[in-house]
Amino acid sequence: MSADLSKTAYDHLWMHFSRMADWADTPVPTIVRGEGAYIYDDRGRRCIDGLSGLFVVNAGHGRRELAETAARQAAELAYFPVWGYAHPRAVELAERLAHLAPGDLDKVFFTTGGGEAVETAWKLAKQYHKLTGNPGKYKVISRAVAYHGTPHGALSITGLPALKAPFEPLVPGAFKVPNTNIYRAPVHGDDPEAFGRWAADQIEQQILFEGPDTVAAVFLEPVQNAGGCFPPPPGYFPRVREICDRYGVLLVSDEVICAFGRLGTTFGCQKFGYVPDMITCAKGMTSGYSPIGACIVSDRVAEPFYRAGTSFLHGYTFGGHPVSAAVALANLDLFDREELNQGVLDREADFLATLSRLRDLPIVGDVRGNGFFYGIELVKDKATKETFTEEETERVLYGFLSRALFENGLYCRADDRGDPVVQLAPPLIAEQGLFDEIEAILREVLTQAWAKL
Repeated sequence: MSADLSKTAYDHLWMHFSRMADWADTPVPTIVRGEGAYIYDDRGRRCIDGLSGLFVVNAGHGRRELAETAARQAAELAYFPVWGYAHPRAVELAERLAHLAPGDLDKVFFTTGGGEAVETAWKLAKQYHKLTGNPGKYKVISRAVAYHGTPHGALSITGLPALKAPFEPLVPGAFKVPNTNIYRAPVHGDDPEAFGRWAADQIEQQILFEGPDTVAAVFLEPVQNAGGCFPPPPGYFPRVREICDRYGVLLVSDEVICAFGRLGTTFGCQKFGYVPDMITCAKGMTSGYSPIGACIVSDRVAEPFYRAGTSFLHGYTFGGHPVSAAVALANLDLFDREELNQGVLDREADFLATLSRLRDLPIVGDVRGNGFFYGIELVKDKATKETFTEEETERVLYGFLSRALFENGLYCRADDRGDPVVQLAPPLIAEQGLFDEIEAILREVLTQAWAKL
């Protein structure tokens, strides 16, 4: 990028979740092209896309057929809303998703992204309970440190205080329970099954504390993103399903990241054997070639909305966009043809084993996750699990690690949403050679980071 263009980026492009002052005197990293599991910047440098853009480009970069699908659809029907009307691609995609989803999740409400899908699910849950004679059920329960989006409702469900503080007061009625980080488990740290039972039971305790007649829904990710890829312990989700059924609480599986092959299944709930009342999804549905999201709803929850004189007074201008729907259909065809989900299942153990080689480094405390979705937690002391101080986080994580990884050819996430972690979620086409490249870059940069502590 030329100096002038970099300055223009700083002057006019307000980058998301970014400290804009960091780019006042530093060229803004600019990605100009992607191919397979790699991205290329304006200087011609090749870099591994170790985060699939933002857990999005599941089928990989440079899929010309998806771009061509978008062009064909735009030429035929570029836009029409689904506000009381239908168009063929939205109908076809809704049917496809209904067939792919588990149980009786047969109704699809389209959005343009994940945060909107979560917002939709909370509003839908509240109105559902009103329509079924339980108007006091409006509260939601989610997990500490979990991220569920940036709209005011979704942000209220989010369990990251630092992200919420600038925008408070938020939507009332959102409560938090412990997450499934067994690495820092307060109890049963040596017994995953007992820990899973304990963590699930905290949801029941919260429902009872608030009053079952006030709780509308529980929002959980199959693998929690923020905090660094917390997988569920054995038995956790079946127990949560049992608790929700007991108290008439809807279970929402937030799969904005975990759907469409990230864990090796179309939906993450299928990996862990539970059927939710709603699924929120987005990101990988089109592999990022056009924006779309959805809230997939069970027939039972949808039923009162289909009664005469009733409507869900909610919608988005670009929800179910014809171009995005067409691209999603083509993307799902590609998944089937290339068996991308099975590829993740076949290679996930190899990816984990490769990343686990990093456990010999003094800075690596834990390696965890599922499918092609892993977090590496960084520590100062492996024996005590002592984490970074605030000063060390600023100096080592933000001041060095993020940029050093990119400079060495790996784009991924180094963050402290919870404790300091590096997250990896490469495109689903990744194979052992790429895993080895990722491990080698991480080893070199993490060794340098340790020297700075």
